[in-house]
Amino acid sequence: MISEEQFQNELISLIANAIREDVGPGDYSSLACIPSSAMGKAKLLVKEDGIIAGVAFAKMIFEYVDPKMQIENFIEDGTRVKKGDVIFHVSGSSQSILKSERVVLNTMQRMSAIATKTNSFVQLLEGTNTKILDTRKTTPGFRVAEKWAVKIGGGENHRFALYDMIMLKDNHIDFAGGITLAIAKTQAYLKENNLDLKIIVEARDLAEIEEILKSDGVHRILIDNFNYEDTRTAVALIGDKCQTESSGNITEETMRNYAECGVDYISSGALTHSVYNMDLSLKAI
Repeated sequence: MISEEQFQNELISLIANAIREDVGPGDYSSLACIPSSAMGKAKLLVKEDGIIAGVAFAKMIFEYVDPKMQIENFIEDGTRVKKGDVIFHVSGSSQSILKSERVVLNTMQRMSAIATKTNSFVQLLEGTNTKILDTRKTTPGFRVAEKWAVKIGGGENHRFALYDMIMLKDNHIDFAGGITLAIAKTQAYLKENNLDLKIIVEARDLAEIEEILKSDGVHRILIDNFNYEDTRTAVALIGDKCQTESSGNITEETMRNYAECGVDYISSGALTHSVYNMDLSLKAI
């Protein structure tokens, strides 16, 4: 994953773009009927059970819009909440609260949905040594918040983007002329360009597992679309030579079975691409 400094910069960029998109030259609804001097207070209300996520991010959004706004927080990120809970109160300029409202809600509703789904996957793996990973199957422009939500839900982040880890998948391997050539070319490129990046290589069958193991320097093997028996065989072949990761059409019904094959990680795009926003609202009080 990227550095903490870059992670924070991504968050600020997301907020700036979201406010630009939503507010544009001005919130004319508020400007038209609410005096600039008016002060107000609102509460963030939970309307659906789940894991709350995005509280810290909401504070950043309010701070970006108007540093004078005050947050009184009652429930922290990662907490299981129920309908009727109040997460925080925000007070300050009424215009500023309304200008922030939609971006805060859109962000927290999606982050909470992702955290809730991730947590359900983590519970399915309880008692095994397997951890759940996210993927790059994220909403364009919103990746940093979605990956943050996965962490809040108890999951682990895979690479952030194409530049912070090498992943040699089937197309890379085929275009490069095979597994061994793809790995060798990659290692030469990293050395020539003074890049320190971990290498993950995808395997489509057991023969490819065996070929990958002939090359040194592979951080993890992606055991892609294997059945249970072949996954167990692959894990035995790999041993402690590198990390193992299962992926490919793994569902909530099959996840535990793959974990019991002994893989270190299971990656799932469903954490971020197949969620329904959790119902939250910001109400004036």
